[in-house]
Amino acid sequence: MAEADTLWFSNNHRDYSNQYGNDAGFEFEFYCQRCSDTWRSGFEPYKAARAAGWIRRAANMAHGATSSIGWDVANGVDGLVESGWHKARDASFKEAIVAAEKHFNRCGRCTSYVCVRCYSPDRGLCTNCAPDLAAEVESARTHGLVDAATAKARDVGASMAAEVDVTTQKPLVCHACGHETHGAKFCPECGVKQGAPGTCGGCGSEVGMNVKFCPECGQPQ
Repeated sequence: MAEADTLWFSNNHRDYSNQYGNDAGFEFEFYCQRCSDTWRSGFEPYKAARAAGWIRRAANMAHGATSSIGWDVANGVDGLVESGWHKARDASFKEAIVAAEKHFNRCGRCTSYVCVRCYSPDRGLCTNCAPDLAAEVESARTHGLVDAATAKARDVGASMAAEVDVTTQKPLVCHACGHETHGAKFCPECGVKQGAPGTCGGCGSEVGMNVKFCPECGQPQ
Protein backbone atom coordinates (compact mmCIF):
# COMPACT_ATOMS: atom_id res chain seq x y z
CA MET A 1 0.00 0.00 0.00
CA ALA A 2 1.26 3.46 -0.85
CA GLU A 3 2.53 5.63 1.96
CA ALA A 4 0.51 8.73 2.86
CA ASP A 5 2.89 11.21 1.23
CA THR A 6 4.10 9.01 -1.63
CA LEU A 7 2.61 9.14 -5.12
CA TRP A 8 3.44 6.16 -7.31
CA PHE A 9 2.57 5.88 -11.00
CA SER A 10 3.68 9.44 -11.69
CA ASN A 11 4.55 8.60 -15.30
CA ASN A 12 1.78 6.27 -16.37
CA HIS A 13 -1.49 7.93 -15.53
CA ARG A 14 -3.94 10.38 -17.09
CA ASP A 15 -6.10 12.74 -15.08
CA TYR A 16 -9.74 12.99 -16.21
CA SER A 17 -10.88 15.03 -13.23
CA ASN A 18 -13.26 17.95 -13.73
CA GLN A 19 -13.42 20.85 -11.30
CA TYR A 20 -16.74 22.50 -12.21
CA GLY A 21 -20.24 21.62 -13.35
CA ASN A 22 -22.68 18.78 -12.75
CA ASP A 23 -20.01 16.25 -13.72
CA ALA A 24 -17.38 17.68 -11.36
CA GLY A 25 -15.35 14.91 -9.83
CA PHE A 26 -12.20 12.82 -9.93
CA GLU A 27 -11.19 9.98 -12.20
CA PHE A 28 -7.76 8.66 -13.06
CA GLU A 29 -6.63 6.27 -15.77
CA PHE A 30 -3.50 4.16 -15.33
CA TYR A 31 -1.86 2.34 -18.22
CA CYS A 32 0.68 -0.42 -18.71
CA GLN A 33 3.99 1.04 -19.84
CA ARG A 34 4.57 -1.95 -22.09
CA CYS A 35 1.28 -2.72 -23.87
CA SER A 36 -0.69 0.44 -22.95
CA ASP A 37 -3.70 -1.50 -21.60
CA THR A 38 -5.57 0.77 -19.18
CA TRP A 39 -7.41 0.64 -15.88
CA ARG A 40 -9.62 3.46 -14.56
CA SER A 41 -10.23 4.27 -10.95
CA GLY A 42 -13.93 4.99 -11.42
CA PHE A 43 -15.64 8.36 -11.12
CA GLU A 44 -15.74 10.01 -7.67
CA PRO A 45 -18.00 13.11 -7.47
CA TYR A 46 -16.53 16.38 -6.19
CA LYS A 47 -19.32 17.17 -3.76
CA ALA A 48 -18.24 20.74 -3.07
CA ALA A 49 -18.55 21.71 -6.73
CA ARG A 50 -21.95 20.08 -7.08
CA ALA A 51 -23.23 21.78 -3.94
CA ALA A 52 -21.85 25.08 -5.22
CA GLY A 53 -23.77 24.60 -8.44
CA TRP A 54 -27.04 24.17 -6.56
CA ILE A 55 -26.34 27.22 -4.39
CA ARG A 56 -25.49 29.31 -7.44
CA ARG A 57 -28.71 28.33 -9.21
CA ALA A 58 -30.80 29.02 -6.10
CA ALA A 59 -29.22 32.47 -5.72
CA ASN A 60 -29.88 33.28 -9.37
CA MET A 61 -33.51 32.24 -9.05
CA ALA A 62 -33.99 34.28 -5.89
CA HIS A 63 -32.13 37.46 -6.84
CA GLY A 64 -31.60 37.25 -10.58
CA ALA A 65 -28.48 36.26 -12.49
CA THR A 66 -27.39 39.88 -12.98
CA SER A 67 -27.96 41.13 -9.43
CA SER A 68 -25.05 42.03 -7.20
CA ILE A 69 -26.22 39.53 -4.58
CA GLY A 70 -26.30 36.79 -7.19
CA TRP A 71 -22.78 37.67 -8.30
CA ASP A 72 -21.50 37.75 -4.72
CA VAL A 73 -22.96 34.32 -4.02
CA ALA A 74 -21.51 32.89 -7.25
CA ASN A 75 -18.05 34.29 -6.51
CA GLY A 76 -18.20 33.03 -2.94
CA VAL A 77 -19.09 29.45 -3.80
CA ASP A 78 -16.55 29.39 -6.66
CA GLY A 79 -13.90 30.44 -4.17
CA LEU A 80 -14.84 27.57 -1.87
CA VAL A 81 -14.67 25.13 -4.79
CA GLU A 82 -11.21 26.32 -5.83
CA SER A 83 -9.82 26.36 -2.31
CA GLY A 84 -10.77 22.74 -1.66
CA TRP A 85 -10.06 21.37 -5.12
CA HIS A 86 -6.36 20.48 -4.86
CA LYS A 87 -6.66 18.85 -1.45
CA ALA A 88 -9.66 16.78 -2.53
CA ARG A 89 -7.97 15.78 -5.78
CA ASP A 90 -4.77 14.67 -4.03
CA ALA A 91 -6.79 12.57 -1.59
CA SER A 92 -8.72 10.95 -4.43
CA PHE A 93 -5.53 10.35 -6.39
CA LYS A 94 -3.89 8.58 -3.45
CA GLU A 95 -6.90 6.30 -3.10
CA ALA A 96 -6.77 5.56 -6.82
CA ILE A 97 -3.08 4.68 -6.54
CA VAL A 98 -3.76 2.16 -3.79
CA ALA A 99 -6.39 0.52 -6.00
CA ALA A 100 -4.13 0.65 -9.07
CA GLU A 101 -1.36 -1.23 -7.27
CA LYS A 102 -3.57 -4.34 -7.47
CA HIS A 103 -3.53 -4.16 -11.27
CA PHE A 104 0.09 -3.22 -11.99
CA ASN A 105 3.55 -4.46 -11.06
CA ARG A 106 6.85 -2.61 -10.98
CA CYS A 107 9.67 -4.20 -12.96
CA GLY A 108 12.75 -4.75 -10.83
CA ARG A 109 15.09 -3.85 -13.70
CA CYS A 110 13.61 -1.03 -15.80
CA THR A 111 11.17 0.17 -13.05
CA SER A 112 8.27 0.35 -15.53
CA TYR A 113 4.77 -0.30 -14.24
CA VAL A 114 3.18 -3.09 -16.25
CA CYS A 115 -0.04 -5.08 -16.21
CA VAL A 116 -0.32 -8.72 -15.15
CA ARG A 117 0.04 -10.03 -18.72
CA CYS A 118 3.30 -8.11 -19.18
CA TYR A 119 4.89 -9.24 -15.93
CA SER A 120 6.79 -12.36 -14.90
CA PRO A 121 6.09 -12.81 -11.16
CA ASP A 122 8.68 -15.57 -10.70
CA ARG A 123 11.41 -13.27 -12.00
CA GLY A 124 10.07 -9.92 -10.83
CA LEU A 125 10.61 -8.50 -14.31
CA CYS A 126 8.46 -7.21 -17.14
CA THR A 127 8.39 -9.20 -20.36
CA ASN A 128 10.60 -6.61 -22.05
CA CYS A 129 13.39 -7.36 -19.59
CA ALA A 130 12.55 -11.08 -19.35
CA PRO A 131 11.01 -12.06 -22.72
CA ASP A 132 8.89 -15.17 -23.06
CA LEU A 133 11.20 -17.87 -24.44
CA ALA A 134 8.61 -19.61 -26.59
CA ALA A 135 7.47 -16.32 -28.11
CA GLU A 136 11.05 -15.27 -28.84
CA VAL A 137 11.78 -18.61 -30.54
CA GLU A 138 8.72 -18.35 -32.75
CA SER A 139 9.58 -14.76 -33.61
CA ALA A 140 13.14 -15.77 -34.50
CA ARG A 141 11.82 -18.60 -36.68
CA THR A 142 9.58 -16.20 -38.57
CA HIS A 143 12.35 -13.64 -39.02
CA GLY A 144 14.67 -16.39 -40.25
CA LEU A 145 12.06 -17.52 -42.77
CA VAL A 146 11.54 -13.97 -44.02
CA ASP A 147 15.30 -13.36 -44.30
CA ALA A 148 15.84 -16.59 -46.24
CA ALA A 149 12.90 -15.93 -48.55
CA THR A 150 14.13 -12.39 -49.17
CA ALA A 151 17.62 -13.62 -50.03
CA LYS A 152 16.14 -16.19 -52.41
CA ALA A 153 13.99 -13.52 -54.05
CA ARG A 154 17.09 -11.37 -54.57
CA ASP A 155 18.80 -14.27 -56.32
CA VAL A 156 15.79 -14.75 -58.60
CA GLY A 157 15.73 -11.03 -59.33
CA ALA A 158 19.43 -11.10 -60.18
CA SER A 159 18.85 -13.92 -62.68
CA MET A 160 15.97 -12.00 -64.26
CA ALA A 161 18.20 -8.97 -64.71
CA ALA A 162 19.94 -10.75 -67.61
CA GLU A 163 16.83 -10.17 -69.72
CA VAL A 164 16.57 -6.47 -68.89
CA ASP A 165 17.89 -3.97 -71.40
CA VAL A 166 20.08 -1.65 -69.35
CA THR A 167 22.11 -0.17 -72.21
CA THR A 168 19.40 1.55 -74.23
CA GLN A 169 18.58 5.02 -72.97
CA LYS A 170 14.85 5.42 -72.46
CA PRO A 171 13.25 8.83 -71.97
CA LEU A 172 11.37 9.15 -68.69
CA VAL A 173 9.44 12.26 -69.74
CA CYS A 174 7.46 12.65 -72.96
CA HIS A 175 9.20 15.04 -75.35
CA ALA A 176 5.79 16.18 -76.65
CA CYS A 177 3.67 16.84 -73.55
CA GLY A 178 6.08 16.50 -70.64
CA HIS A 179 4.13 13.65 -68.98
CA GLU A 180 6.10 10.92 -67.17
CA THR A 181 6.51 7.83 -69.35
CA HIS A 182 8.54 5.56 -67.02
CA GLY A 183 10.48 4.34 -70.05
CA ALA A 184 7.42 3.33 -72.12
CA LYS A 185 7.63 3.30 -75.94
CA PHE A 186 4.52 5.46 -76.19
CA CYS A 187 3.43 8.28 -73.91
CA PRO A 188 0.50 7.12 -71.73
CA GLU A 189 -0.87 10.67 -71.76
CA CYS A 190 -0.73 11.82 -75.40
CA GLY A 191 0.26 8.63 -77.22
CA VAL A 192 3.32 10.09 -78.97
CA LYS A 193 6.00 7.52 -79.72
CA GLN A 194 9.09 7.97 -77.66
CA GLY A 195 12.54 7.50 -79.13
CA ALA A 196 16.10 7.11 -78.06
CA PRO A 197 18.58 9.93 -78.73
CA GLY A 198 19.54 10.28 -82.39
CA THR A 199 22.87 10.75 -84.14
CA CYS A 200 24.17 13.94 -85.67
CA GLY A 201 24.43 13.66 -89.45
CA GLY A 202 27.51 15.83 -89.47
CA CYS A 203 29.81 14.57 -86.72
CA GLY A 204 28.06 11.39 -85.58
CA SER A 205 27.66 12.58 -82.01
CA GLU A 206 24.62 11.53 -79.99
CA VAL A 207 21.92 14.19 -79.80
CA GLY A 208 18.79 14.22 -77.68
CA MET A 209 15.17 14.48 -78.72
CA ASN A 210 13.95 17.89 -79.92
CA VAL A 211 17.52 19.20 -80.19
CA LYS A 212 17.70 21.71 -83.06
CA PHE A 213 21.46 21.93 -83.27
CA CYS A 214 24.21 19.41 -82.52
CA PRO A 215 25.93 20.37 -79.28
CA GLU A 216 29.28 19.17 -80.70
CA CYS A 217 29.47 20.64 -84.21
CA GLY A 218 26.46 22.98 -84.33
CA GLN A 219 24.91 21.39 -87.41
CA PRO A 220 21.11 21.72 -87.66
CA GLN A 221 19.26 18.52 -86.83
